[in-house]
Amino acid sequence: MAEKRITLSITSLILVVAVSLLLVLLWQLRSLIVVLMIAVVIAATLAPIIAVAQKLGVPRWLATILVYLGLISILTGLIWLIGPTVVEQIQRLIRKLPSYLEAVRALIDNLAMRFGMAEPGKPTIISQLFDPQALTNWVIRSSQKVLIGGYYVVTKGIIGNVFGLLLAFILSGYMLSGSDELLRDIINLFPHPWNERLAKQIKPVSKRMGGYIQGRILVSTILAIAISIGLGFLGLSELALGLGVIAGFTNLIPFFGPVLGSIPALIVATAQGGFTFLWVLLLFVIIQNIETYLLDPVLVGSSVKIHPLYQLLAVLGGAQVLGIIGALIVPPWVAGSSLLLETLYTQPKLLAEGKTLELKNID
Repeated sequence: MAEKRITLSITSLILVVAVSLLLVLLWQLRSLIVVLMIAVVIAATLAPIIAVAQKLGVPRWLATILVYLGLISILTGLIWLIGPTVVEQIQRLIRKLPSYLEAVRALIDNLAMRFGMAEPGKPTIISQLFDPQALTNWVIRSSQKVLIGGYYVVTKGIIGNVFGLLLAFILSGYMLSGSDELLRDIINLFPHPWNERLAKQIKPVSKRMGGYIQGRILVSTILAIAISIGLGFLGLSELALGLGVIAGFTNLIPFFGPVLGSIPALIVATAQGGFTFLWVLLLFVIIQNIETYLLDPVLVGSSVKIHPLYQLLAVLGGAQVLGIIGALIVPPWVAGSSLLLETLYTQPKLLAEGKTLELKNID
């Protein structure tokens, strides 16, 4: 018995050391792991287009090249058409932000005096704490943190965030062009019958992950166009396109994105005076309801198929570590993982428990 205990102790020690070394290795490769996670999401998003091209008789490698060339052409065209205008309007918004915030502070002071919360000629507590220039600097810093979060910190050990995204696109192209062989090699590492079970889950997992990203990008694009047009009609034409792009970009973040995207437009509307604020607020309320009750169910659907609380935690965790990129890519990874957990563990477990219960009832 003593010899058996020693053997178990040595085995346990070896296992602990091996797991520790594996964790250290994964930590050292964290930047590459993040790039691979992004590459997998991109590949899952573009996979349906590749599949359609294959059905038309186009070789997979050629379809991949054509899809990426088309994607690059579309992005280049958009940058050439609206890029300069968007950049100019956002720069103008940043330059005028202190004056806009000053107008907001003046409005708050007037409302406070009107409702007897402050004496005429004396600054209110809000006015004393409200520093437009300091608040502008905080908004700029917070925007940068929302955009990249910890992604730069995670990836700067290899190439930095911009080149990290470029590498993710390149790796996703390799994944798409040779996905059948790549996935078969990975699946063959697992013993029977797990290899067969995993092989059956590739398409459902890819469809769930890719469908989520496709839906979010399409919905955000529609909202950006609608908000830009709406703000132009409401008298904010000099900043409408920039504000619409900001709203569409932040809308990629579930739960919090629509609120974040509406704040700049509401601040500008407040500075305009009159009923502009109410009309802009009404515009965002209408568009948000259209997204919630029409666009999301039709275009995004139930792609994620996990509890909203888990979705929220995935968004918060992803944003905390990787900024908006994490808030976008972590939910589909959680959705894919939940599908694997459900089909490979939960359903077989419930089925086995049901059979056991039936046998007990028969006995």
